[in-house]
Amino acid sequence: MGPLEMAKKAGCCRWMCYVTSFHVIAKCFNLTERRVHVSVVFGILLMCSTGLAILWGLADLAHNDQLASSQPIDETPLAILLSPAFPNLRWTGWESETARGLPNPLKPVVLTHAGDGAKRVFVATQEGIIHVFSNDPETRMTRVFLDISSRVRCGANAVEEGLLGLAFHPHHKTNGYFFVFYTTKHSAHKHTNVLSKFRVFESDAFCADPSSEEELLRIERPFPNHNGGTICFGPDGYLYVATGDGGGDGDPYGNAQDLGTLFGKILRIDINRKSSAKGYAIPDDNPFVQRIGARPETWAYGLRNVWRMAFDRHTNTLWAADVGQDRYEEINIIVRGGNYGWNLREGCHPFSNGSLEPEELIDPLWEYSHDVGRCIIGGGVYRGKRLPELSGAYLYGDYVTGRICALYYDKERQRVVANRPIKTLAFPLLSFGEDDQGEWYCLTKSATGKAIWQFEPMGEKSAHCYGACGAAVKPINEGFATRSVD
Repeated sequence: MGPLEMAKKAGCCRWMCYVTSFHVIAKCFNLTERRVHVSVVFGILLMCSTGLAILWGLADLAHNDQLASSQPIDETPLAILLSPAFPNLRWTGWESETARGLPNPLKPVVLTHAGDGAKRVFVATQEGIIHVFSNDPETRMTRVFLDISSRVRCGANAVEEGLLGLAFHPHHKTNGYFFVFYTTKHSAHKHTNVLSKFRVFESDAFCADPSSEEELLRIERPFPNHNGGTICFGPDGYLYVATGDGGGDGDPYGNAQDLGTLFGKILRIDINRKSSAKGYAIPDDNPFVQRIGARPETWAYGLRNVWRMAFDRHTNTLWAADVGQDRYEEINIIVRGGNYGWNLREGCHPFSNGSLEPEELIDPLWEYSHDVGRCIIGGGVYRGKRLPELSGAYLYGDYVTGRICALYYDKERQRVVANRPIKTLAFPLLSFGEDDQGEWYCLTKSATGKAIWQFEPMGEKSAHCYGACGAAVKPINEGFATRSVD
């Protein structure tokens, strides 16, 4: 029902109130002719006027609610674009060609910081090398922080495998610990993900000890795709781990809805303690600790292949982008015990037969169809200082189309109010990352080494940078067939 139809109905309600009230009043005056006490007449009149006010207020409330929910979403392009964040940076040990003369593009998949105030940037490549360098636009060379490429399965036949996640312990400054999620070569089972803990050398905080690896979790998968792999610490100090549904077309084993598996889940584990059988402990308030047959690590489920999740540093809300299959990509806010529907549905749309009622599934905050993009890349909520117009916006993009957008969510009204595109470069988008100042970056596949891009206001300096970079601006402002889920 549109606003016009709602207004008509509200008007009809008002006229019905008038007619009813006048009819009752007329009856009252007929009664007065029969010598009914005047106080009765005034009482009836008061009741009628009160009823009229209530009905009129309800009609207005319904009308206003309908108008609010039907307000158009702002899709005005932002006057923001991307420029190289570290234009002079060279990557230690990386060459654009292999020894056989084949292309060897740089593939950074994680950018993060250690949270220790040292103003360092850490970048992990899919091949299994973590670089570190000073967070200075004039920096010229990275240093290899950790190289486990000999342990990481990654290559032409393993496009979704590799080193996929990196997170630093909240107390890294004092204990030197950090965590890595990767696909291992060293397993009898071909497709195996490993979550491991490492530490830095005591004598050198810029270099990690490869021999310090302590394996915490091993997950054997039936297929090579849908690895998930994002790991991040929550404000509660626990480690959150995104796992894919195990791969294959349509989640053939129904893993995402099966609480007895780790696939298609967000896990939450305590890495500061150990149980007798695991390299970690289970937080007591995890939602399925007491459910028989359920994996107690599970925090949320019904997810296909989350590619990047992040906590909003102001609200502590966990945002996750879930890659779709046939028709829709989606963005979710992850809550304790939530079921996000896969593979019963994709986005808000039925996918397979299931017994759960719709009210038992959590709707995505936002979805878009494959007319717009085909592989969502999640970022996070911007809380930096360089671009006030991005404050509170969730940044995300699409691997296939290269689109990047800022999604604005009104928590009080519980609806998306804007989805504003940002002009981007025509390079394959791989991931996003945040530094210790709350500034966000885009990571792209690169044949030249220019793989880290920063957001900045559009202007003469930015235009000059584009010309200097020799890259064409990709128009992304047309035809957004998106849907907000209110």
